[in-house]
Amino acid sequence: MAQALRDGAWLYPVVEIVHIVGFTVLVGAAAMFDLRLLGFGRTLPVQGLARHLLPWSWFGLLLIVPSGLLMFSTQPELLDNDVFLLKLALIVAAGVNALVFHAGPWRGAAGWPAGAPAWARLHAALSLLLWIAVIACGRLLAYV
Repeated sequence: MAQALRDGAWLYPVVEIVHIVGFTVLVGAAAMFDLRLLGFGRTLPVQGLARHLLPWSWFGLLLIVPSGLLMFSTQPELLDNDVFLLKLALIVAAGVNALVFHAGPWRGAAGWPAGAPAWARLHAALSLLLWIAVIACGRLLAYV
C-alpha cells in the first residue's frame, strides 16, 4: 500500500485530505467543548453539548488514525524526526488529558449549571494548547 501511495498521482493527496478533514472535525469538536468549559456559550448546557460533539470527535478519530498510518507508511524515516516524535507525544498527552478529564471532573458535570469548576477549566485550557501544538508540529513537518 505504501508503494501505491508513493506512486499514485492522486492517492496520497486524497489520504492527506481525509487526514486533514478528520483532524478538523476532531479538533473542532474538542475546541468547541473546551471553549464552553472556559465560559464561552454559557447558555449551552455542557452535558447536551458533549452528547452532540462526542460522536463527531470519534468520527474525526476514525478518519485520522487510518489515514495517518497510511501516510506514515510512506515515510517511516519520520521516526528519526524530532518534530514528528513531538507531535506523537503531544497527541498522547491530549488523549491522556481527555481520559483523565472524563474519569475525573466530568463525573460531576451535572452539578455545573453556573460554570465548570477550575479543575475542568484547566483540562480545557490544556486540551486547547495541546491540539494547537499538534497542529503546529504537523505543519512544521513539511519544513524540517
